[in-house]
Amino acid sequence: MFVDSRRKNLKIIDFGASSSFGMNTFTYVQSRFYRAPEVVLGLPYDHQVDMWSLGCIVAELYCGRPIFPGIDENELLEFHILMCGNPPKYMIDNCNKRSKFFSIENHTYKLIRSA
Repeated sequence: MFVDSRRKNLKIIDFGASSSFGMNTFTYVQSRFYRAPEVVLGLPYDHQVDMWSLGCIVAELYCGRPIFPGIDENELLEFHILMCGNPPKYMIDNCNKRSKFFSIENHTYKLIRSA
């Protein structure tokens, strides 16, 4: 990714792990700072996760720093929740990594905080 200083154009140049419609073939999807919540949670994903990544890139260019600078997936999910709110219950119910990120207290999911 770079900015053309003469024309003020943004060019995204690396689409190496971008998603094709209906294809969930990669085991490593998206760099951590730009990883969509459904990828973090281990849910099925599609090309929309690339739009999440693009939004993160644009926000980073505007702010001058990553907006989700998690050191691991647990902390990344904490940043997602702080900025965007809790994932919907159906996402938590169906995610493959529920026990990694959530505990159940009084029939409510609680985020397990990073150590």
